[in-house]
Amino acid sequence: MLTFEEKIAIIETFSELERKNVSLGRVNFHFEGSIYEKKNVVYHLHPNGNGFVYGEFLSGYDMDPKGMVNIRDFSAEELKTIITQSIQSLSPNTDAESAIIEDNEEERWINAENHTLILLNEDDMWNVYAGLNLDGTFLSYNEAKQYLEEEGFRKR
Repeated sequence: MLTFEEKIAIIETFSELERKNVSLGRVNFHFEGSIYEKKNVVYHLHPNGNGFVYGEFLSGYDMDPKGMVNIRDFSAEELKTIITQSIQSLSPNTDAESAIIEDNEEERWINAENHTLILLNEDDMWNVYAGLNLDGTFLSYNEAKQYLEEEGFRKR
């Protein structure tokens, strides 16, 4: 288990997060660029090493009813990964993504290396985009979902 100081050092490498000291020696880290009301990415990191990362829009983690994932026993790499994913889940679309998405129904899929693909419902087809590039077209949502899962992606 990482110490409080080790976790703080890792979290402080994320320049988009702002440290907020709270009661009992605990620390929160806010993401002011969040497109949601939710700004806390790291919540109540305690000197005993316990703490939480916001993961409501992530999959593959055990979370409490508020969408918080306990990071007490996370390795350095696991901590970096979940914080990166949390920030991405709260971030606005890039201009390029907005141009592709327009008013279409969309989902974001992410893999273990934090690569993101966008799944769009366009003209009764399901298209997978990697950035501005069309990666695949599928006749049904289930076909697209199966493809993404086979490629190691999970819905964000």
